Amino acid sequence: MTATLPYLDDADVFGLVPFADAVAALAKALSGGLDPQASLQRSIHDVEHGQLLLMPAETATAVGVKLSTVAPGNSGRGLPRIQALYVLYDRVTLTPVALLDGTALTTLRTPAVSAVAVDHLAAPGARHLVVLGSGPQAWGHVQALRAVRSLSDVTVVGRDPDRAAALVARVRGSGLDARVGSHDDVADADVVVCATTARQPLFDGRRLRPGTCAVAVGSHEPDARELDDVTIGAAERVVVESRGVALREAGDIIQAVRAGAVGEDSLIELRDAVRLAPTTGSSVFKSVGMGWQDLVVADLAHQRWTEQGHASRA
Repeated sequence: MTATLPYLDDADVFGLVPFADAVAALAKALSGGLDPQASLQRSIHDVEHGQLLLMPAETATAVGVKLSTVAPGNSGRGLPRIQALYVLYDRVTLTPVALLDGTALTTLRTPAVSAVAVDHLAAPGARHLVVLGSGPQAWGHVQALRAVRSLSDVTVVGRDPDRAAALVARVRGSGLDARVGSHDDVADADVVVCATTARQPLFDGRRLRPGTCAVAVGSHEPDARELDDVTIGAAERVVVESRGVALREAGDIIQAVRAGAVGEDSLIELRDAVRLAPTTGSSVFKSVGMGWQDLVVADLAHQRWTEQGHASRA
């Protein structure tokens, strides 16, 4: 192995794998037999100023690991809250073949996974998206959900008025009508996406109209949640990436189970949800992020990078 590995930065990652392609790749992996429940588990370690996350994964074509950090204080430093580096390996020799911008992978694959779920949960005619949050995940979810639904209106709800306004301008620039709104706007939403750092429910689930699809991606800790028991209890389908992982890490689900709002056995795993007939009822998708998602997208980016004539320097 040479001393220098090829590095795919954020421009490479997003250029090689547009949101729609990431959605398609993840959906194909699930329909092709990938079992999130059998995936390698990540480890989370608390450090003085945040967390270290080690997220290994293996598929039929590749092996990889994301080295990620979560630093809550970074927002005040003008730095990303989540930062990461991805190492991609040859599946047989386990030789490193490339490094990728892991932060870009997170920004890409999380909304793409949500879009896979929304495609099988939200009403076919869903048009109004309400996004709670104004960071990279909020933007990513707008773009990923456009791949599965013909959105016409986007409402952004954020704690920081300037950041919310900036996201609205960016969404408008991408060709969608958008405005800054309030938590009350969830009452008129077809799809609600929660992409925040909240540790308590963001809105009263009684505000949601029947048939709304609610997505929560902001937390991966048992004592943090974005959705209340009402939202989860009223859902005809509650979908998670992996039942075992959700019951270990997803505060929204863990606390709802404890309260009796939903039963463990009624949780639907994403790989099963994509095989179900569409529903007209309310639904919830709770994501905590898993290593296989990063690997599917990283592997696709590297394949396309190689096809463009670049040689892996391993």
